[in-house]
Amino acid sequence: MAVEIKEVVNKKDLKKWVDFPNKLYKKVPAYVPFLRADEISTFTKEENVAYDFCETRLFLAYKDNKIVGRICALINHAANKKWGTSNIRFTRFDFIDDYEVSSALFDEVIKWGKERGFNKVIGPIGFTDMDHEGMLIEGFDKLNMSITFYNHPYYLNHYTRLGLEKEVDWVEYLLTVPENYSEKHTKISEYLQRKYGYKLVTYNTFKSLKNDAYEAFKVIDESFSKLYGTVPLTDRVIDRTIKDNLSLMNLKYICSVRDKNDAIIGFAVLVPSIAKALKKSNGKILPFGIFRLLKALRGKNDRLEMFFIAVKPEYQNKGVPAIIVDHMIRTLIENGVKYCESGPELELNKEVQSIWKHFDVENHKRRRCFKKEI
Repeated sequence: MAVEIKEVVNKKDLKKWVDFPNKLYKKVPAYVPFLRADEISTFTKEENVAYDFCETRLFLAYKDNKIVGRICALINHAANKKWGTSNIRFTRFDFIDDYEVSSALFDEVIKWGKERGFNKVIGPIGFTDMDHEGMLIEGFDKLNMSITFYNHPYYLNHYTRLGLEKEVDWVEYLLTVPENYSEKHTKISEYLQRKYGYKLVTYNTFKSLKNDAYEAFKVIDESFSKLYGTVPLTDRVIDRTIKDNLSLMNLKYICSVRDKNDAIIGFAVLVPSIAKALKKSNGKILPFGIFRLLKALRGKNDRLEMFFIAVKPEYQNKGVPAIIVDHMIRTLIENGVKYCESGPELELNKEVQSIWKHFDVENHKRRRCFKKEI
């Protein structure tokens, strides 16, 4: 039976679209579902402020009256303006191992891109750099993070047949936390703070963190501004990101660095891994998902995920990363954390990768953004 493509036009369709990966990867041990409510919110225009500068069209593929694939075509006007590009993006591209299915879905992106006058398609990449990006090409047997995509190995063959080529790669690292922290690194941190007037700031209340959050996100925006695919974070995007993520924070694993004028110049957020909790609850909050999430976030957890380590560009070679890493490593050891996993880092981002040179690390995953002229 031929593949039938249907556009998502209502809430009922959207829920089917969001739920499809959970069925596709049901028997895959490494797969971690996204939080279902978050995904629905992400693709609801009234709730996701990125729609201020983005447009989307969502499609489902049916075969024998059964859902067999999905895709989102996405236009990010802010990114095209910033980088001087004429790109249409795709994201959430999932399908059974059937080229007829993947081809029919991808054709919808190409068709819309041509209708709108774009000359290149890129993906998988989402609304902003805060969204999930990159197709997994190495590390299929490693448990996925809560903030990244998982996909079957056969996807790469489909992408090749669709004429997609490498645009950029991201790498992910697994850091094994040392049993004892280095007094040498602590002395260097203390010396840098005395010499330059830096001040390490930790947070004891969510109110104090919220007070610093907006300024901290401006640092994140500036430090990531030259990285592939990024767009300026608008005030509305920052406000929404703070609102959506504050409840996931564990204050022990957050810190900032201020300069002698009391301005934030560095900011780091590590979060207890909720991957196993999400997997056990299949991405759902109810009935027991919320308790599993809270236990992972607030209870004993020996694995953390790095959300951000951001330093203003002019301070990246002036000791600020060393201060942050020294504090974080000591905190991890004191709290019995054994492993810390980085989020995707561009393979050419040597500044970030140099942070891990003194530690036992494994480059255990790689993911890719693809391109095709249209």
